[in-house]
Amino acid sequence: ADLEVEFVDSDSYAECIRLIDTYDIDLLVLDGEATPGGGLGIARQLRDELDETPPIAVVIARAADKWLAAYAKVDATLVHPLDPVTTGRTVADLLRERARA
Repeated sequence: ADLEVEFVDSDSYAECIRLIDTYDIDLLVLDGEATPGGGLGIARQLRDELDETPPIAVVIARAADKWLAAYAKVDATLVHPLDPVTTGRTVADLLRERARA
């Protein structure tokens, strides 16, 4: 148990940006399929506009969309439906990597 996890969630683009601006976020897990402001767009915007961003994982509907995630400069992709073991491992790896940095 080397990780302690707390989370906040949002249901809109504006609220997501507000949370990022308000809190010290260690990891973002974004919905790449959300509309109108999806996780891929938010990820790309953050990477382009901020000097430092937390690691970003995006949930996508199809493995074939990994090229979109690469364009958005995300650190990891998760494919829906989420596998709990893969998701947990990915989240833990990204958090540990950030803690080492």
